[in-house]
Amino acid sequence: MNSAAEVPLEIDVQAVKELQTAGEPFYFLDCREPDEYETASIAGAELIPMGEINDRLAQLEPYRNSTIIVHCHHGRRSLNVTHALRQAGFPQTQSMAGGIDAWSLEIDPSVPRY
Repeated sequence: MNSAAEVPLEIDVQAVKELQTAGEPFYFLDCREPDEYETASIAGAELIPMGEINDRLAQLEPYRNSTIIVHCHHGRRSLNVTHALRQAGFPQTQSMAGGIDAWSLEIDPSVPRY
């Protein structure tokens, strides 16, 4: 297991896709708003809007020592959530750089861009 210092703050969409393809276990957290999730989503990602993270930490407890990958639209909110989760004791949390927009451009063009 990596220590927090060894886990990069961000992970690119190609690396996330590789983890999925390899069947590596991780919790995929979508921190966007419900209307954004309805517009476009990535299979396997669970919606917990950024504003609800602190109130829903108990829901994340089973993943405290696991990899958590957070995504949003372009990567700004997910970076904020990543910092917050690391401060809350989830050391292996990473932000998906470029967000769902990069996912649509580089991984799955069937995911709508908005």
